[in-house]
Parts: sequence; structure tokens; C-alpha cells
Amino acid sequence: MFVYILKRLLAVIPVLVIVALFVFLMLRLTPGDPAAILAGDSATPAQLERIRENLGLNLPLHVQFIQWVTNMLQGDLGVSLISNTPVSTMIAQRIWPTLNIALLTITISVLLAVPMGVLAAWRHRSWIDYAVMTFSVLGFSIPVFVIGYVFIQIFAIELRWLPVQGYTAPTRDFAAFLQRALLPSFTLATIYVALIARMTRASMLDVLGEDYIRTARAKGLRENVILFRHALRNAAVPIMTIIGTGFALLIAGVVVTESVFNIPGVGRLTVDAILARDYPVIQAMILLTAGLYVLVNLLIDISYTLIDPRIRY
Repeated sequence: MFVYILKRLLAVIPVLVIVALFVFLMLRLTPGDPAAILAGDSATPAQLERIRENLGLNLPLHVQFIQWVTNMLQGDLGVSLISNTPVSTMIAQRIWPTLNIALLTITISVLLAVPMGVLAAWRHRSWIDYAVMTFSVLGFSIPVFVIGYVFIQIFAIELRWLPVQGYTAPTRDFAAFLQRALLPSFTLATIYVALIARMTRASMLDVLGEDYIRTARAKGLRENVILFRHALRNAAVPIMTIIGTGFALLIAGVVVTESVFNIPGVGRLTVDAILARDYPVIQAMILLTAGLYVLVNLLIDISYTLIDPRIRY
């Protein structure tokens, strides 16, 4: 087990190096001069050159890359060209709202979707199955911002059960956090419930046709024991994959939801940085997203061996 985890950790290193190189070159070779953005339209050539020298932009690319990677490994992600604030500080201020919303969303999604998928597979071709599949199709088809505005209209404006916008940290007031986080979380969960329920149903259908399930029924085991202890555990590998991937997608794809519900997360930070061509922030956000994907995939690979000890790569 230890050797397997060590191999997976070593395999992550070249992936991160390639991602870092790609991000560095992509932003360095795209049109636009960070010095001109920082100095403004009225800057003289001498001022632009001085800014480039201070930022290290006049050095060879390989030297810039080595310095950038060295600083990054020391926790220095650079300074924002617009606000002159350390990028690490900006991310630290914005990451927790996004993480909290994502954790609540994936929790809601798993609690709803897994039982839905199990029931749909158990009652294959019944009204329950058709209802779950219809919901899955609708969940994929309707844009997330439309779902968000519908939820706002129903639960915030008409019923007045929940506030429309805003965010409160759970460490400050957990009840207020839930009040403000339920609408965006259920909005995002609509998509992921559809995704996880569909995958759970498909995996369970494959497992329920196996011989050991018929043997368990012949022994007289209760149906809930067969479904959740035997069938679901053996169908868990693809389900865990989709749950882990969904969590990574939540962190990377909350831009629309954060804009609709006015949540100060990393999604809005990324959009603002792109519009302002704030290169250090853009670089840091791309690396954060890529690193999260790599970490989630690593955890998913490790979880496979815990679910099914036969899996060894």
C-alpha cells in the first residue's frame, strides 16, 4: 500500500511541472504587456522599461521560469498588478467561501443522488427509474444560472424563506452561513445530483445482475442489506470517481453561481483578474485549479484500493 501511494505521488511531479511550464509560457506569449497595464496609457518608454526591469520581464524566459518556480515553491505567488496585494493573500481571502459552498454542495449531492440511483436501479423500468432519469436529463439540460434565478424567485422572493445574496463564514455564524449557502448549494447540486444519480444507477445495474447478488437473495438476506452492503460497495469505484471529479469541477466552475448569489469566492476573483489582465493572479488561479485536479485524482486512486483491495497498479 505504501509503495503504491509513493508511486502515485512521484507520478504527480512531472504533471505539475508540465502544467507550470504551460501556464508560464501561455501567459508570457499572449498579447498584452503587464508593464503597460501597470503603468497606464500615459507612461513613457523609460517608465515601461523600468517596470519591466523591476518585474523581471526583460530577463530570458528560462531565467524568468526558474525564478517564478523558486518563488512559488517558497509560497510567493507574486503581487497583483492591479491592487499591489500579494496574490497568496488574495486567494486566502477568497478560497474559503468557494470551498465551503463546494463542500456543502457535494454533501447534498451525495446524500440525495446515491439513494436515488440505487432506487432507480432496484426498480428498473418502473416509475421511480423513469423519474430519476427524467430529473437527470433536466439537470444536465437547464443552465445553472437559470436554476439559480428560479430558486431565488421561489424561495427568496415569493416564499421568503432564504436571503437572496451574500455570504457569512460558518466559523462566524453557522446558522447564517446555512441560510445564505443553501440556495447556491442547491443550485449547483441540481447538476451534480443528476450526474451522480445517473452514474450510480448505471453501476448498480451492472452489479445487480451478478451471481453473488442472486446468491445473497437465495440466502434470504434483506433487500436493503443486499443493495447497500453488497451491491453498492462493489459499484462504488465509478461512483467515487464521479464524486471526486465533481468536487474538483465545483471549485473550478463556480463563476456563474458566485456572480448570481454575490459570493466573494475564487470564481469572481478569476473573472476580475482576466478582465484586468492581472497576470500573477491568473497564473496562480490556473495552478490552483490544476493542482486541485491532480490532488483529487490522487485521492480517488488511493480510495480505489480501500474500496477494492484487488486494485493495484
